[in-house]
Amino acid sequence: MKSTFKQGDTIAVIVKGVPLIGRLLSIKGSKAAVSFGGERRDQDLPLRDLIELTGADPDLIEASLPAPDEVQQRLPSRRTAAEAWWLLVSETSSTLESLSLIDLSELLVSPTDLAGIAAVWAWLHSDQEWFRWRRDRTVQPISVDAVRRHRQQLRRDQLAKLADDRERALLRESGSLSDEIRAQLSPRYQNVLTHLIALQGADAVTLRNDPEFSQWASDLGIDPDPAGLRQWLIQRCLIDPHEPSTLRGSVWSRSFTDELELEAQRLVKLSEDACPGDDQRLDLTGLVSYSLDDPGTREIDDALSLETDATGEWIWVHIADPSRLIPPGSSLDAEARRRATSLYLADGVLPMLPMTLAAGPLSLRAGVRSAALSVAVLLDDDGAIADQRVVRSWIQPRYGLSYEDGDELIELAPPGDESLHRLSALMQRRMAWRRRQGAVMFDRPEGRFRVREACLSLQVIDPSPARLLVSEAMLLMGAVIADFGRCHELPLPYRSQPAAELPSPSELDSVPEGPARDAAIKRCLNRGVQGTRPMPHFSLGLDAYVQATSPIRRYADLLAHRQLIHWMEGSPALDEPEISAQLDSLEAPLRQSVQISREDQRHWQQVWFSERVKNSWTALFLRWLRPQDRIALVHVPDLAMDLVGQVVEGNPQPGEPKQLRVGLADPERGELQLRLL
Repeated sequence: MKSTFKQGDTIAVIVKGVPLIGRLLSIKGSKAAVSFGGERRDQDLPLRDLIELTGADPDLIEASLPAPDEVQQRLPSRRTAAEAWWLLVSETSSTLESLSLIDLSELLVSPTDLAGIAAVWAWLHSDQEWFRWRRDRTVQPISVDAVRRHRQQLRRDQLAKLADDRERALLRESGSLSDEIRAQLSPRYQNVLTHLIALQGADAVTLRNDPEFSQWASDLGIDPDPAGLRQWLIQRCLIDPHEPSTLRGSVWSRSFTDELELEAQRLVKLSEDACPGDDQRLDLTGLVSYSLDDPGTREIDDALSLETDATGEWIWVHIADPSRLIPPGSSLDAEARRRATSLYLADGVLPMLPMTLAAGPLSLRAGVRSAALSVAVLLDDDGAIADQRVVRSWIQPRYGLSYEDGDELIELAPPGDESLHRLSALMQRRMAWRRRQGAVMFDRPEGRFRVREACLSLQVIDPSPARLLVSEAMLLMGAVIADFGRCHELPLPYRSQPAAELPSPSELDSVPEGPARDAAIKRCLNRGVQGTRPMPHFSLGLDAYVQATSPIRRYADLLAHRQLIHWMEGSPALDEPEISAQLDSLEAPLRQSVQISREDQRHWQQVWFSERVKNSWTALFLRWLRPQDRIALVHVPDLAMDLVGQVVEGNPQPGEPKQLRVGLADPERGELQLRLL
């Protein structure tokens, strides 16, 4: 259809969503140049978008175009619009008909001048509820039912917004969000909290790349970084301030199921009956056996004995035998394999097996006949292994000692109870032999944080005679088991360490003896590896080594036991690919357990220092970590631990003392800054 527009016409149009009244300047093909009032510039628009002001007074149409502020002043009132709408839709009115823009303007504004028409045109496209602009370029009143539904929806939206504002304000407050309050939140905000809790522990890059976090951090007043998120969650009691973030969602975060606990209780009862292979065990209950552990230890998986005969002094190392009750592939075995290890935190242990079983019939308890895997070793005068035996046994530990008790017995060697004293001397001989084989030893105190009954303390573990006796005996058993596996070509979870190139004697002599020299050596050592074939372990000074002394607490140790028992019984053992596959499945939980344990100690370190912000300690400089930021590794003898701090001034050398002070310690935000003066 040929266009009826001509130059000078006043038209209505919508430009980029904005309703305007303009004047036609020229037409070129299907395009029109249109001018608008006020500060708007001329624009080229498609002719099909222009709307003719049908029925308007020609003189009015030729009037000057109104300015935007004039249009705003003439917008119809809500009351006028409602009255006009009701007039058109009420039952007493004539049949509902469409209106032109001019007709509607005459109802809504007075006088009906160009500014009024422009105001009605703008109002018609606003968020009003009474009239709609049709495609046929007419105005139609909206039906009563439609207006009623619209108002109901508006009311629902208003109520929803009020509820949303209340919930948002509640989350912005720093008070506790109890389970009861959380249950009253809408699903939307429950999901928000779930998402924020899941993000706790994420790094800064992950948070920046999470669009939901960016939105909610702004809305809820969260500092948009890991420390800010952690603090926000703690202040609202949404996370335990002392629980490692890496623990959340891990295999240790869930309790044993009721089914597993019932199975553990069944095995506790079964332990009193005869089990397959029990009649083949060597009865060693007549030996005086000792277990030595920290006070409060519940999983007791090793004990020691000394037996003297015509050939010499036999060192017996007894290890708990959980394979007696837990068969491969059982539900408890599968759970233990998923966990891979017991997890030790400052405030307690998260066990690999249910405690009813691990601290019950599986442990080597004093005065209780217990199943064990025992190794007997005869050392020569140099400390090398002269003879050895590996047997399944029955033992009955006579003493369950603390390390302090063991130290006293070793020192005093009371008449009739000299076994621990002799065992200590034999282990010293063995330790000297390993040193001659190139073993690298760091027998220094080690500090760890402990929490007992909500009381935080720093426990400094000294390498006392009893501790050295036990650790050396465990290494001795590991060497015997590895030699056994090698001689019989039995695949086992061997641990090895590649040889390292240590600093030369002259280089070491330039570093003061003590922690600084230890740090220089440690820096050169390679990581230990686990595999299915025997290889040398450099820092232990052993040709081969297998960890097999904690089968209640480490699944790989239980795996080693089962391989040995299969060989002893003449039943098929796992082949090398099967052992390798099982070891591979343990890697992820073992790696995660290390992360959780480190985070746990790091947190309690922050708590401990936050309570001592005015204290200072002497620290020995070890080495630079980030010299450009003056970040260094130091050793604090009074705390028996290595720490990271910022050197304020100077260029210290290894072993040089500095004063360590707390710059910042904020456990809520997970921040600790130590300064070295």
